[in-house]
Amino acid sequence: MASGLGPHRVWGWVAGAGYAVAAILTSGSVPLRAVRSAAVLGAVVLPLVGLVAAGLGQLEVAVVERSGLLLLTTGSPYVTDPVAVADFNPYLPGMALFGVLPGDARWWLGGAFVASLAAAGVNRSWLLACPLIALPLAVGGIDLPVAGLMCLGVSLAGQGRPGRAGLALGAAAALKWTAWPALPVALALIAVLRGGRPALRCAAVGLSTATAAVLPFALADPAGFYRNVVAFPLGLTATVSPAASPLPGHLLAVHVPGGAVIAVALLSAGALLIALSLAVRPPSTVRAAAGRLALGLGLATALMPATRFGYLVYPLVLGVLAHRSAARGTAVLPSARKAVVA
Repeated sequence: MASGLGPHRVWGWVAGAGYAVAAILTSGSVPLRAVRSAAVLGAVVLPLVGLVAAGLGQLEVAVVERSGLLLLTTGSPYVTDPVAVADFNPYLPGMALFGVLPGDARWWLGGAFVASLAAAGVNRSWLLACPLIALPLAVGGIDLPVAGLMCLGVSLAGQGRPGRAGLALGAAAALKWTAWPALPVALALIAVLRGGRPALRCAAVGLSTATAAVLPFALADPAGFYRNVVAFPLGLTATVSPAASPLPGHLLAVHVPGGAVIAVALLSAGALLIALSLAVRPPSTVRAAAGRLALGLGLATALMPATRFGYLVYPLVLGVLAHRSAARGTAVLPSARKAVVA
């Protein structure tokens, strides 16, 4: 409600009322399903419909829709010489597909997220009502479909489906750089459960899917690709990224001399430790893989110099997948036992 962004304030007032109604309903004899439905209606559906009807949303929605228009008219989703923040498109080429589809991009972004979670077996209405999910669903959640596809890829890897897992993870990797850490985690899981050949198959499918979606645009306009998806997110352009939530990495970069270097060093150390853990003790269940990935992305979100609270959606969703897998129990395949012994 106190945000400096108009769409956020609209969501805050509507969602606040929805949460209040759900809280009141819990004090009576109303079934829990109805309480959750009230929370989803108030926190997601009503603000989303209202904001779309009013044409209000985060800048990211306009960026995705403009990248789709550029893709259709120029053959590239990037402006070669971006100047203002709105000119930059820091997402990988696959994200432009949400701008090509008819209507407001939020419908497709949210739909891809919900469909991916459902396919992964994460059917939790309360998750949609969680503020960290409900807010981006209403105002423009660029990270939601990426997180959903990562969950789906890890879930398929745990089911012993390397080809489908590689396809889901490759699709996520074609949307945003943040999806790429999921691939080595899934490969480690498949290697334990099924062996080396299925893991190589997953890697081949995932990398070929991402490469097919990204490489043509990188080769067609290398300067524009570099400025948009490499230099801008890393803070190497004259235009500063608006990602500046007061998390540890950003606070170090802003308030401590040489803090940016310290933050990057801590970020690199965290990534190295996660990588070593995959080699020394690879995950053997979906719960372990999702938990390991959630830990790594949580550390990255906290330590990146240019970061946002919204990135916490990754460890949240993956943590829910880990919890769901723990509740159901994940059996280790016989081939996994052989691999562990070996």
